[in-house]
Amino acid sequence: MTDPVRVVIADDQQLVRTGFRLILSAEDDLDVVAEAGDGLEAVEVVGREHPDVVLMDIRMPELDGIEATRRIVASGSRTRVLMLTTFDLNEYVYEALRAGASGFLLKDTPAEQLAEGIRVVARGDALLAPSVTRRLLDEFSRGGSAAPVEAPPAPVPGLDELTSRELEVFRLLARGLSNAEIAAELVVSETTVKTHVARVLMKLGVRDRVQAVVLAYESGVVTRGAA
Repeated sequence: MTDPVRVVIADDQQLVRTGFRLILSAEDDLDVVAEAGDGLEAVEVVGREHPDVVLMDIRMPELDGIEATRRIVASGSRTRVLMLTTFDLNEYVYEALRAGASGFLLKDTPAEQLAEGIRVVARGDALLAPSVTRRLLDEFSRGGSAAPVEAPPAPVPGLDELTSRELEVFRLLARGLSNAEIAAELVVSETTVKTHVARVLMKLGVRDRVQAVVLAYESGVVTRGAA
């Protein structure tokens, strides 16, 4: 039997934290190890408890969820951050992705989707099918408001180490395709795609698929509108 996924809940509303804890306590494979009421406390708790996943509210006092995420990632922690937002898409989402968030869920997400979202992020399969991340990437790829205009793209460390097939997988991944969709596109097995994705992430030095997608667009490997 595998160990349960260790979870920290960070939200400034006690009622929200209690609700999430009750939902997750019903799942045998999920274990809420701590709570935090603001961003500073979230960073401290993650540093102490080393959870697998932290549910992080975007808007919190003392330190917002984006800066808290940035500090957690900068510390070298392997904890994955699953952002919680009240809105389907807002001005904070793109910055949260850049800060190192591994995915998004709406606060009114059904209980079973919340639990499954945590499992997905804990596995490193960060592109959550329930809407927010995929829709943001669609917006980003069209060059919409989620993608700010910045300086010309910088060279990507590790990009020249990718094989031609890995680069192909990287580009398909950047379009938001799942492993199954990439396998169908390349006419290979899903297991083969999973191996390629793991190598791409390792060579590029990114934490998960979401960070690979952001890197692909910011570096110009995939151009806005290409998807």
